Amino acid sequence: MTEIYIVGVGMTRFGKLTDQSLKNLVATAVDQALQDAGAKVSDVGAAFFANSTQAIMDGQHAVRGQMALRPLGFAGIPIVNVENACAGGSTALNQAAAYLKAGVTDVALAVGVEKMVDLQDKRKSSAIFDGAWDVHDVDAVIGSLARIGDRMPPPPGKEQGVKSPFMELYASMTRGHMARFGTTERQIAAVAAKNHHHSTMNPLSQYQTDMTIDEVLAGTLISWPLTLPMCSPVSDGAAAALICTKEALKRFARPRAVKLLASVLVSGSDRDWSEFDRHLCRKAATQAYEKAGIGPEDVSVAEVHDASSFAEIIQTENLGFCELGQGGWLAERGETSIGGRIPINPSGGLISKGHPISATGLGQIHELTLQLRGDAGARQVQGARIAVAENGGGFHGVEEAAAVVTVLGR
Repeated sequence: MTEIYIVGVGMTRFGKLTDQSLKNLVATAVDQALQDAGAKVSDVGAAFFANSTQAIMDGQHAVRGQMALRPLGFAGIPIVNVENACAGGSTALNQAAAYLKAGVTDVALAVGVEKMVDLQDKRKSSAIFDGAWDVHDVDAVIGSLARIGDRMPPPPGKEQGVKSPFMELYASMTRGHMARFGTTERQIAAVAAKNHHHSTMNPLSQYQTDMTIDEVLAGTLISWPLTLPMCSPVSDGAAAALICTKEALKRFARPRAVKLLASVLVSGSDRDWSEFDRHLCRKAATQAYEKAGIGPEDVSVAEVHDASSFAEIIQTENLGFCELGQGGWLAERGETSIGGRIPINPSGGLISKGHPISATGLGQIHELTLQLRGDAGARQVQGARIAVAENGGGFHGVEEAAAVVTVLGR
């Protein structure tokens, strides 16, 4: 088996970066990753470039990676454009690793970037999410997900919040979990408060404001039980990772290398919502643990795809950090906070660090690489040895359309 190592990572701040072009964001993240590894552009044998929104935002429908990377000196090598919704960045890493395992090259670059904020035409930002489900059968998609929430209708006075179609679907799944397992509003708010606190220690986070559970609950209602502080924002940003084979490792900053133990990409299946053991993220996690030769009890720290705070709860369950239905209790007891049994989203997560769709997965890898090196500063998880990232994208049926689970180790 070919051993793969992450030898360099880079990441811009996430947020409303209206003074930065997409190419500038790419340049910053890639330059950082190369410098981090002690590498040059000429060392890179292939690049995988993840982006989902540029066609909508500025009309660049094709060859996005070639346009963004040529100014940095990348020429003549394979450049593969990756589009996999919010799972784009981790998919780029997955494909780069597969390229190395196939023996095509021994060094590859994975990049994810988005410019999602347009202050002049906010309709563009809204249109980004219109294609992340079956556009030919939208009513059926919305209907199947909305019915999950019928098990627990909103209380009087909470029926209508700020219109957000994607968050309305997350809210419906949240209500279904509340009805089935007894998960509470306060537990969901505990996840958000924890991640907002974590983000105060991350200078690259979009938001860096501490919030209490009560402040989260008092936030603007989006769709019950989700308030604004429980939901990920629209963000700009870029992240990158440079990976290599064991044979190539001697050319880079070897003491700082982090081993890629597993990267599993899956799609969903036609299942009933209540068939939790068939959830695509649970299946990806099971495969990833088997490939890495570990179990969930071995994990020191995790980054999960909390597009809403409830999403963190369900993913902690899918990753095996607790029994099904116990994710809310895990957060409320403080076990997922830095210093707890299994710290989750020490970066601040999507809801606070930000969510520039195709950069998100590689942003998780950036955070976990720092954690495993012991370079995460005030948010460092002490003694971190094994790290897991879960990154999902789109909707299909009653779950995400795509998901990647990545396991890293020192």
